[in-house]
Amino acid sequence: MAEDASAGTGLWAMADLVTPMALRVAATLRLADHITAGLRTAPELAAATDSDTDALDRTMRHLVSVGVLGQDSSGGYTLTARGRELRGDHPSGLRGVLDLDGALGRADLAFVRLPHSVRTGEAAFPAQFGKRFWEDLAENPALTASYDAQMGTDVAAWAEDILPAYDWESLGRVVDVGGGNGTLLTALLRAYPALRGTVLDQPDTAAAARETLAAAGLTDRGDAVPGDFFETLPPGAGGYLLCAILHDWDDDAARAILRRCGEAAGEHGRVFVIEMTGPDGVSPDTGMDLRMLAYFGGRERGVGELTALAAHAGLRTVAVHHAGRLAIIELTTG
Repeated sequence: MAEDASAGTGLWAMADLVTPMALRVAATLRLADHITAGLRTAPELAAATDSDTDALDRTMRHLVSVGVLGQDSSGGYTLTARGRELRGDHPSGLRGVLDLDGALGRADLAFVRLPHSVRTGEAAFPAQFGKRFWEDLAENPALTASYDAQMGTDVAAWAEDILPAYDWESLGRVVDVGGGNGTLLTALLRAYPALRGTVLDQPDTAAAARETLAAAGLTDRGDAVPGDFFETLPPGAGGYLLCAILHDWDDDAARAILRRCGEAAGEHGRVFVIEMTGPDGVSPDTGMDLRMLAYFGGRERGVGELTALAAHAGLRTVAVHHAGRLAIIELTTG
C-alpha cells in the first residue's frame, strides 16, 4: 500500500476501517469497564469477554498505537484519557452508540452496503441484514430497548432547546407521536404543570414510556398508548409532536405521517415537526443524512423541504421556531 494507517494523514487515514472497527469491538466487549475494574492482561480480559486471547491482544495493541489504550511497565493495559470515553459511565454515552450488539452499532454495519443505497436510493440495512430496520428491531426486544434508550438520551439533550421555544402549556394536551420511551413528554410535563400528554408508539416502546412517566410521578397527567402513526391517531389534542420522526422516512411516508397528524389535530389543533436543520434552518448534518439513507432510506431536510412536505400533506405553516440547531415547524390544517 502506498500509504498506511500509521501515517495518520491523508485520504487513507479518513478511509481506513481498522481503527473504527477496533474501537467498536472495544466498546462491544466493554474493555474500558473491565480495565477500570482491575483486569489488565490480555488473558484476564479475554476470559472476562469470552474472547480469543491472541486476537484480543492484537486488537488492544492497535488501540495502544492510536492512543486509546496504554501499557504499564509490566505490559498490562491501561486507559488513556481518550480511552476513558469508552467507559459505560462516561457522560458522552459513546460506548452504547458504538456497541455492535446495540441497535445503532448494528445499524452502522449497513454502511458496507452504502454502494447499494447510492445506486438505488434505497436503504442499505435490508441489503445487509435481509429485513428492514424496524422489522429487525421488532424481532429483538434487546435491540428495541437499546434503540429506545439511545433515542431517549438524544431527546433529553434536545429538550433543553425545545422546552423554552414554545408555550407548550397553551396546547392543553399533546400527543408525542412516535415519542419513544417518554423522555420528551416527561420533560414537557415537568416544565409545564398544567400540560397533559400521551406518548404513541409501538407496544414495547409504549410500555417503556409508561415506566418513564411512572418513575417521574406523572401518571396523573401523562400516559402512553400503543399505536402506529400510519394509522388513525388519538384525536382532539391541542398539539401533535413529531420529534426526529420524519427524517427516518422517504417523502411519501413522511407525507402520510403528516396527514394522519393533521386528521387527528382537526381544525383547532397544531402539528409540530421538530428536526435538526442546523442553526440557519438549511444546513442539516451531512453525516446524519447518510445514516438516514443507509438505515431507513430516509433523509435530513431543511426547513424549506419540511414545509413543502407539509403543504403537500394539506398542512399550512404557521410559524418556524428556531431552537439552537433545531427547527420547530408549527403547522395547522386551517
